Amino acid sequence: MTDPVEQAKARFFEGNASFEAGLLEDAAAHYEAALALVPGRPSVLANLGVTQCRLGRWTDAVATLAQATRADPAHRDAWVALGLSQEALAHWGEAAQALQEGIRLGANTGQLWLSLAMCRLRLQQPGQALQALDQAVAIEPTLAEAWSQRGSVMRDIGRHAEAARCYEQALANGGDETLNRFYLSSVQGGAVPAHPPSLYVQALFDEYADDFQAHLVEQLNYQAHTTLLAPLLASGQHFERVLDLGCGTGLCGRLIQAQAGAVDGVDLSSAMVAQARASGAYRRVVHGDLLAFLRESTEPVDLVMAADVFMYVGALDAVFEAVRERLQPGACFAFSVELATDGSELRLLPSLRYAHSAACVDRLCALNGFRVRQSWQAPLREDQQQPVTGLYVLLEPVASA
Repeated sequence: MTDPVEQAKARFFEGNASFEAGLLEDAAAHYEAALALVPGRPSVLANLGVTQCRLGRWTDAVATLAQATRADPAHRDAWVALGLSQEALAHWGEAAQALQEGIRLGANTGQLWLSLAMCRLRLQQPGQALQALDQAVAIEPTLAEAWSQRGSVMRDIGRHAEAARCYEQALANGGDETLNRFYLSSVQGGAVPAHPPSLYVQALFDEYADDFQAHLVEQLNYQAHTTLLAPLLASGQHFERVLDLGCGTGLCGRLIQAQAGAVDGVDLSSAMVAQARASGAYRRVVHGDLLAFLRESTEPVDLVMAADVFMYVGALDAVFEAVRERLQPGACFAFSVELATDGSELRLLPSLRYAHSAACVDRLCALNGFRVRQSWQAPLREDQQQPVTGLYVLLEPVASA
């Protein structure tokens, strides 16, 4: 009878050969067969876990690699794969610990330091993240994403000249042109990009969706939705058809629902759309761009609302034109903007939000046939416990001559 240990060795070596050939499914099957013959063998556990990590079977990989690192605490590759698997599952603390151990054991690459930095950022540990990013670019000076992330840390702490240098390094080393040019503009001044990259906005709010309301309302004292709609709610006016631009999780929809016949929403973030749909406040919610949403129909509407949305849109010329085409006589266009106070009509702030001046709003009103029903300044939210001033505006279309 063949010795089980010898059988396990044969399967283990077959697994290694398959792994080297890129046949990961075959490799996993061989390692599993070997493990069945020699349960708990550290080398087999480690190789199986690394293979599961490469296959994107994150939960399986974590379970296997946890056993491997307990059995052999000095197995560098097992710690690295465990860290990457935990990172993929958004287990930031566990991922950081495992990656740190893998690096300590000798896996000293720029990419691993970058992964560690990203975990530290998710854990709200910017100082430790910056240390990791410094290590990443020291080891691999051409690692564009590390330069870009380092720029964002510098931007967040107000070191704008150093942030600009980092974004320039990211661009010089092949970093995403659109994103890094956008980031660079926020700290360097000069020409303002008309619009943010849509992928940036979508990713931002997809990530933010689960904690959006709690974070915004409870921690940042967000009040744009209630402040904007307060005059309309107080009037008791009924709006047969309402469009909610950048509806998010549905804060505005829930407020206006009792005074509306039907509310339709749109948002770039699929995660936000899912929550808005679940709120029950909307007839339908579209996942897409708000300008395309406005142009998809010629059906007139009674109210278009955009609370704290235009800071993620940028130039508003096309939006105003499209809104004006949808509004019937007596309708209302209600929106807020973060207020630019430096004399420019449109400014991209280091926060990566756009600010608009009152003069910009006045110009767009005159150009597109609106008159101001009401406008006022009031806080939108807080930033570092300081109120961020916004301009709230209610417009109505001027009757054509």
